[in-house]
Amino acid sequence: MKKLLIVLSLIVSFGIGVQASDLIIESKNQNYNEEENKIKFNGDVKVTIDDMKVVGDSADVNVTEDQQLDVATFYDKPYAFEIKKNKKREVKANILKVSLITKIVRAEGDTQSIVFEGKTPIVVINANSQEYNTKTGVMDAQGAVTMLYKDIETFSDKAQITTDKNGDLKKLVLIGNARVKQEKNESFADKFVYETATGNLNAYGNTTSNAIMEDGAKLVLKSNHQEYNQNRSIFNASGNVRIWYQDYYAAGPKVTLYPNPKTQKPNEVYFVGRSSITQGVRTIYADRIKMIMKPKSFDAQGNTRTIIKNIGSGSDDNVTLGL
Repeated sequence: MKKLLIVLSLIVSFGIGVQASDLIIESKNQNYNEEENKIKFNGDVKVTIDDMKVVGDSADVNVTEDQQLDVATFYDKPYAFEIKKNKKREVKANILKVSLITKIVRAEGDTQSIVFEGKTPIVVINANSQEYNTKTGVMDAQGAVTMLYKDIETFSDKAQITTDKNGDLKKLVLIGNARVKQEKNESFADKFVYETATGNLNAYGNTTSNAIMEDGAKLVLKSNHQEYNQNRSIFNASGNVRIWYQDYYAAGPKVTLYPNPKTQKPNEVYFVGRSSITQGVRTIYADRIKMIMKPKSFDAQGNTRTIIKNIGSGSDDNVTLGL
């Protein structure tokens, strides 16, 4: 997870430099239609704005009433790229629009953004549309959004990435049917929010996290809200918390998971508030419950109460003191 959050800053730093820049357009043909207020370009269109280049078959630029260039639109699957040092950033789409006034870059239709390190792609973002505001540092992707970094994948209906003046990541938001997957571990939520200032990744609404432990057993955690701190590898969950692990089922209002120092996988689970843990036919209620994954154990404290279901031989005889 941490790798993804750091590397995402690379893709959004594709802030196309259109502030006080020279716009150079080359093509086989170009013409101006005063009635449409457009300059049209056809055939091997090549556009240069600072370090960014756009290549396509055709393009047009709107001209305002005061003869200023407004929106440059590139058609027929244009290709935009920028190369700085050992990194190359590129954007592909059916249509690419660059506003020379608002400084907004919009890609529409089968959009794909890729960051290369050398010749190796390190970040890939696919969506129906992607829009980057060079003034605010906000990039919005909408429609079947997927992000890939090595073994980390994210899926959502929408995504928003905010960067600072240097192009470094400040905030990442995944909205709608969101999922984050790394190897065999994955999390689901209505919304994920990551902020670099705190190092916290928050999941809101119908949250589920599945973690595969060292022995191959699955730990499943469901709750209303989940929070993971990448700096301390501590996991918090609240609101109708439920955990399944092997033959354990535990539930409570709030839980904190601490990792094994060596493996960094969840190992100690602390429930606070009136909670319960069930193993087989036995359920224990307590104010505090501590679960250990390895070695497997639990400890319940505070007003404990145990209920064992279906004891006896199955006959109609009742258990009595012989009185």
